[in-house]
Amino acid sequence: MTNIAGSAVLITGGNRGIGRALVAEALARGAARVYAGTRGPLDHPDGRVTPLHLDVTDADRLRRAAEEVGSLDVLINNAGIAVPDELDDRTALERHLAVNLFGTYDVIRAFLPLLLRSEGAIVNNLSLNSLAALPLLPAYSVSKAAAFSLTQSLRALLAGRGVRVHAVLTGPVDTDMTRSLDIPKASAESVARAVLDGVEKDEEDIFPDPLSAPLAEGWHGGVVKALERQLAGLPAARPTGS
Repeated sequence: MTNIAGSAVLITGGNRGIGRALVAEALARGAARVYAGTRGPLDHPDGRVTPLHLDVTDADRLRRAAEEVGSLDVLINNAGIAVPDELDDRTALERHLAVNLFGTYDVIRAFLPLLLRSEGAIVNNLSLNSLAALPLLPAYSVSKAAAFSLTQSLRALLAGRGVRVHAVLTGPVDTDMTRSLDIPKASAESVARAVLDGVEKDEEDIFPDPLSAPLAEGWHGGVVKALERQLAGLPAARPTGS
């Protein structure tokens, strides 16, 4: 199980919204070092916070950032975008995939050697729209569903190497991203607490807010989760050929 106290934590998109709340919550739980990944400058009064210049779509920048981090126990992929569209323009879909899927993938690839060394944890902040699309945000929903599949695949592939992989299936949260939506929203602070609670309890899939929480029991004991576990237990494919 993962303990935040005494650990080194990296949070992408750490300058606002859920990311900023996660930085504060990790500090409150006694993290030894928190790397706050941002694309711009960041000033923080706590000396345990190290701003880390990150653009999740820039693989070279990610590799350089990984060289700046001496050790890492928990990687939280929180950076993402959500822009309304109608799936009538492939550019919108490509933009969402670039950040929400491939950005998450590239961040993990850059920092995986450190996590293998520490037998740490990966936490991917996804969305309930990974499970059911929101017609207002179809490209976002597609990208989050793909990122959820990536999370499940990495969970199975890395289990034998000591790295735990968590999915955070978040409902509406009161951030800049959802400001235009006139619906009930959880606070970023309450979601951050629930996310790190779930990580410390070693929950594979975390439902951190009032809208998502009622789904947790049915999900954990449901047929889809059972199928995931069944498929994860299959022998790894071996290459064939002469």
